[in-house]
Amino acid sequence: KGFSSTFTGERRPKGDRIFEALGATDELSSAIGLAGEFSSEKGHTFVDQLHKVQCMLQDVGSNLATPLSSAREAHRKRTSFSEKPVLELEQWIDNYSEQLPPLRAFILPSGGRSSAALHFSRAVCRRAERCVVPLVQAGEADPNVAKYLNRLSDYLFVLARYAAMKEGKEEKIYIKPEP
Repeated sequence: KGFSSTFTGERRPKGDRIFEALGATDELSSAIGLAGEFSSEKGHTFVDQLHKVQCMLQDVGSNLATPLSSAREAHRKRTSFSEKPVLELEQWIDNYSEQLPPLRAFILPSGGRSSAALHFSRAVCRRAERCVVPLVQAGEADPNVAKYLNRLSDYLFVLARYAAMKEGKEEKIYIKPEP
C-alpha cells in the first residue's frame, strides 16, 4: 500500500527521506561490490577494505532505519554509529594519497575498469550523502553517518586514482572544448 516500517516499527510512506537514503546506501554498496570484483580480478590488495566498507554501509543503513524521533534507548544503542570508521577512512586516504602523484587537473572517470567502477561508486556515494544530510539536519540520523559518507567519497576518489596507477592505466583529464 506504499508504506514500509522502520526498525523502530514506525510506518512511513515508501517515498520518505529515510527510505530514499536507505536505497541510495544500498545502491552504493552494490556499486562498491562491482568495483571490488573488478579490482579483485586485477589483484588489488585494497579489496578487503572495500568489503569492510560494505559491512559499514550495513551499519549506516541500520542507523538510518532507526529514526531518532521514534527510537527508544535500546534502538539507539543497537544502531549507534561511532566516529571510529570515519577516522579509519582518513588513515586509508592518507596512505594512498602519499603514493599518488599530485593532482594537477580535473580527472574524468577513467583509468581502467577498476578505476572507473570506483569513480562510479564515488558518484553514488555523493548521492547517498545528499540523501543523508537532511536526515542528520532534522535530527533523525547520527552526524557520524554523514561524515562517514563524506570521507568515503574522498576515499573512493583516491582509490580510483591508485587503481589506475597500479594498473598502469592513464587517467583522462578534462580539456575545455574550443568554442
